[in-house]
Amino acid sequence: MNKNKYNKPLRWGIIGCGAVTEVKSGPPYQQTKDFQLIAVMRRDKEKAEDYAKRHGVSKYYSNAEDLIMDPEVDAVYIATPPDTHKYYALMVAEVGKPCCVEKPMAPSHAESLEIYNVFKEKQLPLFVAYYRRSLPRFLKIKEWMENDGIGKVRHIRWHLSKPPSTEDLQKTYNWRTDGKIAPGGYFDDLASHGLDLFSFYLGNVENAFGVSTNQQKLYTAKDAISACWIYENGVTGEGSWNFAASDREDKVEIIGSKGKIIFSVFNEEDITLINEKGTTSLFVEHPKHVQQFHVENIRKHLLENREHPSTGLSGLHTSWMMDKILGRI
Repeated sequence: MNKNKYNKPLRWGIIGCGAVTEVKSGPPYQQTKDFQLIAVMRRDKEKAEDYAKRHGVSKYYSNAEDLIMDPEVDAVYIATPPDTHKYYALMVAEVGKPCCVEKPMAPSHAESLEIYNVFKEKQLPLFVAYYRRSLPRFLKIKEWMENDGIGKVRHIRWHLSKPPSTEDLQKTYNWRTDGKIAPGGYFDDLASHGLDLFSFYLGNVENAFGVSTNQQKLYTAKDAISACWIYENGVTGEGSWNFAASDREDKVEIIGSKGKIIFSVFNEEDITLINEKGTTSLFVEHPKHVQQFHVENIRKHLLENREHPSTGLSGLHTSWMMDKILGRI
């Protein structure tokens, strides 16, 4: 962990103040104790100005470098599509500021590794916005596992599917289905959340294999992926992700020697524990701003020297696993 002391309040700037920052992630940088959001950037200056006025942010830019170089900005959150993450992150590292990068960390493990290595060399804090590691709903599942709720974990499996969207069918441009930005298509954007969460529960993956294809030919990225993997502790895993199916489904099962846990990565529904004591279903509500606890943990890391659950190192491991599944490494 970086041992540097940062001043209070820690002043943040956001690069890419688009939809994800409106409710999910932007407000926590304003509402978290000892944090301030003082600058935002978007290439469209009018949209950047509009965001700043609506959210009470004092500065706005249309050039990312201007925000990064601003001496009043202490730390930077990069909320752009993955193909620009490396470019901006290396710029942030060059000026010696902590950084949080949206997920996935980059379009490839190779680019993620470049980002990680630079921040490690400069001993700068780097976070990746896998915020499920900080959410109470998913921490409750971890608690069940650690309290012997299902005995020893043996296997984890996840199926995620959804029908093509109107945008997909009309072949409207979407970075999430652009093979140059997201080689696995929606897999990159969505499956990364679950795979990262599973590593939070079960540790690092030792090996992973997968097959992937483009069944619909609606866009340049993959739309159907299946995989299996094994963790360093011997737990096995399997997953299937299909974005050309008739129905939306999102179901994870963690199977143990004494029971199992069932939950959804994305749907806001009950988590369920089944063991010899019976069935326990529990609904744990997400906060209004879903990245609130993630950002509060960044504060604890930077200002209280408490390790964040989603760092550059864990994000790098998720990038490696995804590239292994897609056969890119």
